[in-house]
Amino acid sequence: MNLLALETSTESCSVALLCGERVIARSELAPRRHAELLLPMCDAVLAEAGLARSALDGIAVGRGPGAFTGVRLAIAAAQGMALALDLPVVPVSSLAALAMQAPHDGAAILAVIDARMGEIYAGTFTRGSQGLVVASGAETVGTAAALDLPQAHAWAVVGSGWTSYAQVLCTRLPTAPVWADGARYPQAADVAVLAAPVLRAGQGVAPEHALPVYLRDKVALTLAEQQHARG
Repeated sequence: MNLLALETSTESCSVALLCGERVIARSELAPRRHAELLLPMCDAVLAEAGLARSALDGIAVGRGPGAFTGVRLAIAAAQGMALALDLPVVPVSSLAALAMQAPHDGAAILAVIDARMGEIYAGTFTRGSQGLVVASGAETVGTAAALDLPQAHAWAVVGSGWTSYAQVLCTRLPTAPVWADGARYPQAADVAVLAAPVLRAGQGVAPEHALPVYLRDKVALTLAEQQHARG
C-alpha cells in the first residue's frame, strides 16, 4: 500500500509516504511557509521512493484542530490530489497524531496545542492495539484552567500547549506528568500510521467529505476583548 500523508495544522509543515512498511518523511518548522513547502515535499518523498502519484492508493490528511490557515491548506491539497487521482482520503485528528509521540509506558496521554487567544486545543488518548492511540474523550478548545480530564493514574503531556500553560495544566492533573514535552508538533508520519488501517479496511472517504475540524469558529479577539485580556 502506498499512502501519502499531509500535516500542516501547526508551525510544523510535514509530508510522509507510507510505502509498504517503509515511511519516508519530510518535516520543517516553517511558520507562514507551508503553502510554499507542501507540494515540493510531496514530490520529494515520492521521488525518493521512486513512485509516481498514479501509484498512490490513498491520501491521509491531518484534519485539525490547529491553525485555521494550515488546516485549510492541508485539506485543500489532499482534496485536490485525491480528486485528480480518483483516490479516497483518510482524515486524521491532528491531536491524535501529536499523541502518537508520547512514550509507550502505559500512561494516559494529553495532547495539547496552543490555540492562541489564551486557549488550548486538547485531546486525551490511551494506547490501543499495535501501539496506536485511541481517543478517551471529546476534543475540546478552551482555557487550560477549564480543562476537564478523565480519570487516569498517570499522564504524559505532549504539545505546544504544555510550553504555554504548564503551570496551569499541572493543577488539572492528579499528579505531575510522568513525561512532558512542549516542543512536539503533529507529524505526517504519524498521520500515515494512524490512517493506514482505516484505508486497508476500505473506510476512506470521498475527497469532498474530507472536512477540516476547527473546534472553534473565531480566529481573533475584538479590540474590547484584547483590552479586557490585558486587564
